[in-house]
Amino acid sequence: MLGTFVGRKPELKQLSLLLKKKTASLVVIKGRRRIGKSRLIEEFGIPMKLYTFSGVFPTEKTTCESQLLEFGWQLGKALGQPAFNDNNWNDLFLRLARHTSKGRVIILLDEISWMGSLDPEFLGKLKNAWDLEFKKNPQLILVLCGSVSAWIEKNILSSAGFLGRISLNLTLEELPLHDCNQFWMETGKNISIYEKFKILSVTGGIPKYLEEIQPDLSAEENIKGLCFNRSGLLFNEFDQIFTDIFLTRSEIYKRIVQAISNGRYDNEEIYKNIKVEKSGLISEYLDDLVKSGFIRRDFTWKIKSGSTAKYSHYRISDNYLRFYLKYIAPNKEKIERDSFIEKSLSILPGWEGTMGLQFENLVLNNRKKIIEILRINPDDVVYDNPFFQNKTARQEGCQVDYMIQTRFDTLYVCEIKFSKYPIKKDIISEIQEKIRRIKAPRHISRRPVLIHVNGVTNEVIDSRYFSDIIDFSQLFDGKI
Repeated sequence: MLGTFVGRKPELKQLSLLLKKKTASLVVIKGRRRIGKSRLIEEFGIPMKLYTFSGVFPTEKTTCESQLLEFGWQLGKALGQPAFNDNNWNDLFLRLARHTSKGRVIILLDEISWMGSLDPEFLGKLKNAWDLEFKKNPQLILVLCGSVSAWIEKNILSSAGFLGRISLNLTLEELPLHDCNQFWMETGKNISIYEKFKILSVTGGIPKYLEEIQPDLSAEENIKGLCFNRSGLLFNEFDQIFTDIFLTRSEIYKRIVQAISNGRYDNEEIYKNIKVEKSGLISEYLDDLVKSGFIRRDFTWKIKSGSTAKYSHYRISDNYLRFYLKYIAPNKEKIERDSFIEKSLSILPGWEGTMGLQFENLVLNNRKKIIEILRINPDDVVYDNPFFQNKTARQEGCQVDYMIQTRFDTLYVCEIKFSKYPIKKDIISEIQEKIRRIKAPRHISRRPVLIHVNGVTNEVIDSRYFSDIIDFSQLFDGKI
């Protein structure tokens, strides 16, 4: 029996459009572990016949034969028969295709990279099975799903073998805040936005983590139970994620995310932090982390032309990942001995600065809502992203948390400010200095925007300096 399903309306709508086709559909779904990929297909497939198969996590002892035997066992179970011991993917795919040759059927091949990465012929045989057998049923939907997004990009999406065959390519992102809010159920009406923020600063919009919330407990109690308890879901989650996705190379990926855990960094700074020479291999690892949904690469842009600049920064975009690196990993031995005790999360070292970065992530992950609140038509947006300009002989350095440029020659300069207390008037001088430094043509207007979580003082409101002041609670409103 499936639990209550939350969110994913746009994705379900896209999948539903496939039902109107008169031909079979091949779908690719990728995204971070725990993001709800297979759960989405289970929800979509409720009124239909769904066959789910999953690859086995590869260890040193896992072989091509291990994956074949596991698939054969799962296929036998699905068809109500003994396990099939075929030693060739062609035979297994043919058995499945013949059993699903008529009617509305969904086949989900989950963790596709585990299933096929050890066999160089796997994808070729899957492609042939699709061309020669599966697609003969015009009502069939075959879904290839996995957490190793980089493998899927390289071996399926960029493969000539699958060119022109994929009907839908979905990447699942974190849930928007108005969907996250549903996990507090009826109790949520009596819980402050700040307390919800503290939970979200750890979980982000990851459905599996949010499912673990106990709404009748405080944020501190929830976080301690999930993170600072050796049996908590999030205590060992980091090692599990990196081992599952990056296998034997997980250690270098861990070093990279640790090196950028305190903010934004360019390539040169990352090489320096991890103490390695500049190489294409590290760039490849960074790209893998981006595709896997753990970090973001933010490009700045040229205001005059509205075109992307060559400069970029990397940042951790996954709130759990940063929280683990900052607070769980350094105390892991104490937690395992049950000797780590904190009376309040706020006394953890560097709490305010870390929460500022977590708050920024939540806002940036909900930028569509920001654009809506600012009454900007999305079609009028030329560029939106964190903005930065490097210091040169002709311009001063500048960094803006989030900026929107519209085709009506307007820059919305957004300051994303976390504070435990109402924000005071000195924020105005900070923003004035940032705006002064932004190099832009004289005809372009600059509108300062403040985004906060715990209120602003009357002085800030009375100054009428900001064109908009956005309360974090407004992002929880699902009305579009």
